[in-house]
Amino acid sequence: MENVLVTGAAGYIGQKVLRLLDNKAGVKKIVGLDINKTEFTSAKCTFVEADIRSDAAVTLSMHNIDTVVHLAWVLSPVHDEKWAEDINIKGTRNVLKACLTSGVKQLLYTSSATAYGFHPDNPIPLKEDSQLRGNEGFTYSRCKRMVEVIMEQFVTDNPGIAVTVLRPCFVVGPGFNNIMAQNLRKNPILMPATLAPMQFVHEDDLAEIIVKCLERKLAGVYNVAADGTMTVADMADLLRRKLVQIPDWLINMVNSVGWKMNIPSISLQPNTGIDMVRYPWIVSNDKLKKALDYKYSKDSREAFSDFAEYVMKEDRKTNGR
Repeated sequence: MENVLVTGAAGYIGQKVLRLLDNKAGVKKIVGLDINKTEFTSAKCTFVEADIRSDAAVTLSMHNIDTVVHLAWVLSPVHDEKWAEDINIKGTRNVLKACLTSGVKQLLYTSSATAYGFHPDNPIPLKEDSQLRGNEGFTYSRCKRMVEVIMEQFVTDNPGIAVTVLRPCFVVGPGFNNIMAQNLRKNPILMPATLAPMQFVHEDDLAEIIVKCLERKLAGVYNVAADGTMTVADMADLLRRKLVQIPDWLINMVNSVGWKMNIPSISLQPNTGIDMVRYPWIVSNDKLKKALDYKYSKDSREAFSDFAEYVMKEDRKTNGR
């Protein structure tokens, strides 16, 4: 690992990975690729502002690159599903094609535990060989499942490239700012009547795991999740918010109308997204811990507590206290 390309470099995990790579003596060159500019700069790092759907831009970015970290993805639910799918899938295919033409020897792709899908009959825990049933009604989950099929074929066709696929659960910390985080910042927190325990991994642990996998050239598929789980009630307590649970049928009806009419104040995701908190998708972390001899710096509760502390500080600033 001497010359590394990071797609999605401007994202909050991408920024952390860039910083960790920059501190590695063996890393000579880092190229960050993103449509947004990255705040991180260093003598080792070159930034390329480009769309991963641009075949030429991706190929040129990989000049002398031996290792690729593919993080670029459309995270938030959008109404234009074809656009999101085009970025997620065509973008990934572009990265894979460029890996072949550029002679890349190592590729790490961050998938997601959402590739397993949110289903009431999910086994507990989900293991790496569990069936991938990413929900059709949720673009993020569906695309993660679809790209894993592409990655599996890529591995079969290219045994000379070390490919790592990581499936993180919810990533939390001060940078946690997806729809779930936005909902948890509200007071009261509105949730469906049916809730399941949740699992987290701290953003610093995920970034460190990514770099350790690269250093060890660890190939294969691995779940990424800290030990333990939390209930939504536990989360509300740490955030000092009131939890209000609404009958499932009612929240489904209201959310569906809000999403279809594109009213962000009512809904920021399709109904399938609500199933993330309804149904268990708890993953086993045994395989990765054994492979890397890795000890997570924080368990699920400690990782979420870091986010909660950050939110409370922001609350105090807003309230002038």
